[in-house]
Amino acid sequence: MSKYVLNPDTLLYEEREEPRYLRPLRAVVAALVAAGFVLLYFWLYTAVFHWDPPRTAMLKRRAAAWEARLEVLSNRLDIYDRALTGIEQRDDQVYRSIYGLGEIPDAVKNSGLGGINRYAELDQLGKNSSLGWTVRRLDHMTKRAYIQSKALDEVGDLARTAGDMIACVPSVPPVLPDPNIVHLSSSFGYRTDPVYGGGELHGGQDMAGAIGTPVFATGDGKVILAEFSSNGYGNQIVIDHGYGYQTRYAHLSVIIVSVGMQVHRGDQIGNIGSTGKSTGPHLHYEVVYRENRVNPMNFMDFDMPLDEYRAMIGTRKNESPVGKRTSTTELLRRSKQGNG
Repeated sequence: MSKYVLNPDTLLYEEREEPRYLRPLRAVVAALVAAGFVLLYFWLYTAVFHWDPPRTAMLKRRAAAWEARLEVLSNRLDIYDRALTGIEQRDDQVYRSIYGLGEIPDAVKNSGLGGINRYAELDQLGKNSSLGWTVRRLDHMTKRAYIQSKALDEVGDLARTAGDMIACVPSVPPVLPDPNIVHLSSSFGYRTDPVYGGGELHGGQDMAGAIGTPVFATGDGKVILAEFSSNGYGNQIVIDHGYGYQTRYAHLSVIIVSVGMQVHRGDQIGNIGSTGKSTGPHLHYEVVYRENRVNPMNFMDFDMPLDEYRAMIGTRKNESPVGKRTSTTELLRRSKQGNG
């Protein structure tokens, strides 16, 4: 390619032919120089000033924003966790205790959500991923809240029938509290076994009286055991009152109820006897709360007015068809109903 060059001698522009390799050589040199400047720029940007490339800086800003949001969410979850824990504790220690319900096991509260590889995608982010930890925690709290809502529904159902609970909890003596008829003998607690000797926990209250002295239900409930036996408790009755309460009436001479019968406070259920491991005529009476035997004297006033106790018995005799039949008649009727 030709170009015009000024001749200093003639002061004229003269045409001069340029070698063909110079133009591509210039282009290569220019490209190398440009690449060198670019490399120098990135070296200064990253190695000297320790700056991130623009795209990397943008991604880091976005990641920082999401980390901040996750931290805010984690702080809120801390607040919700404390509130939920408080509700769980009140439910276990107050609400469920009032209505005789057992505590919800920790294994149930802390159970995970079902599903295989539920967090497989999150595990790819690493074990210390904030996102994975937050998702797992949120799922766990959701499960706990669901379980607690069901538990409170159960308590709510019982609260709506709280009036029934008053009638069911055993709260009167099982015999007429007349010191001329019966008297308190062996009390609840540790004692020496009257038959075999040695220390033992006496899990009930003994009430000594003549054989044939009437025994009454101390609260509304369902007869779950009416057993005739010559060993241990002897002839005994167990009534389930609901709300975590059961009562046992042992060493009876006569049983006038059968398993499955609904009884009410003041219904006669048997008579004092001396069956089983007994050293004399008496009633062994137990109160069982949430599968633990407790002191029956905490649930009755043995000094209650006799007129009040007799009025309760008379009311039940008038209201209950059981009181108007002999025990044999009632048992035969129940047997026929069961066969029918």
